[in-house]
Amino acid sequence: MNKLPPEFYDRDDVVQIAKDLLGKIVVTNFDGLITSCRIVETEAYMAFIDRAAHSFGGRRTQRNEHMYAAAGTSYVYTCYGIHQLFNVVTNKKEVPDAVLIRAVEPLQGVDIMLHRSGKATADSSLTKGPGNLTRALGIQKIHSGISLTGNTIYIAEDNWPGNDLMRNDVTGSSKRIGIDGAGVDALLPYRFFIKGNKYVSARPVT
Repeated sequence: MNKLPPEFYDRDDVVQIAKDLLGKIVVTNFDGLITSCRIVETEAYMAFIDRAAHSFGGRRTQRNEHMYAAAGTSYVYTCYGIHQLFNVVTNKKEVPDAVLIRAVEPLQGVDIMLHRSGKATADSSLTKGPGNLTRALGIQKIHSGISLTGNTIYIAEDNWPGNDLMRNDVTGSSKRIGIDGAGVDALLPYRFFIKGNKYVSARPVT
């Protein structure tokens, strides 16, 4: 398994990066507790012009400051006061593109994930949806701003046969979820997922 290099994130096409993240592995290492999951669903958010993005129009606040950091930085924010959502910052510093990791499939440390989530059984709800996956992986708001090229949180790739996803036609796309207030941008097909995977957070929407 190889950690993704900085060059993977330092590209100007956040939509392509969101597609490319499918099949990659998120790894967390907190106090020696290692957990990992395969990414099965993502959403792209484009800097400045995307009404669904926290950075629309150049908006810059204490909450979204890490979106303006260097490519390969984590951006974690709190949604509805309870859910921690994990995003991957892309593009050049000061260009706040980001990819939301919406769902993952557990690989390593399932017992740790169950303990963190207060669950007895490792069913699909363990990591299905952006709030559930951060709870299972131990990612919190305090981890916003961490470099994903380090050892605390990082993303890697392996020799998984599904890595050639786009040519194998096993990925789907749709509009993003829960952003109806974004006007016409709510209809952009910036959500990507692995078809048929039980951890994908919702049935495809049009």
